[in-house]
Amino acid sequence: MYWHIGKVIFEEEQRGEDRAAYGTFLIKSISNTFQPQFGTGFSVRQLEMNRQFYRTFPIANALRSQFSWTHYRLLIRIDDEDKREFYITEAEKNNWTARQLERQINSQLFERLLLSNDVQSVLAVARNEQQPVDAKEIIKDPMVLEF
Repeated sequence: MYWHIGKVIFEEEQRGEDRAAYGTFLIKSISNTFQPQFGTGFSVRQLEMNRQFYRTFPIANALRSQFSWTHYRLLIRIDDEDKREFYITEAEKNNWTARQLERQINSQLFERLLLSNDVQSVLAVARNEQQPVDAKEIIKDPMVLEF
């Protein structure tokens, strides 16, 4: 449903343009029309996320049924396509809940893997297969802060 709403906004209302015509306030207008009748699911923020969802995942058949809307809301916020694909693959492979996915994104798993000398150890910690014995296993350059 969210994907289809985003598709209608992008293709029919914006006519495939990156932005609506200047001064039309398209999303706000749609929200004002539908929100009183259908509720908060048509808020400006929700409609913008629907449009972004469609633009990020333009092929409906490529959507994964095991992901919830919360998973997709986290994923559409990631601008880097490689990074997004990494999190999609890992979340699917490891059956991450939306909360686990959010934790991995916030802990910058992708960036830590790029910097790590031992990728397998970092992945094992992320998958909860092992606990780090030493901080050096997951941190490339430790820092000591003095106050």
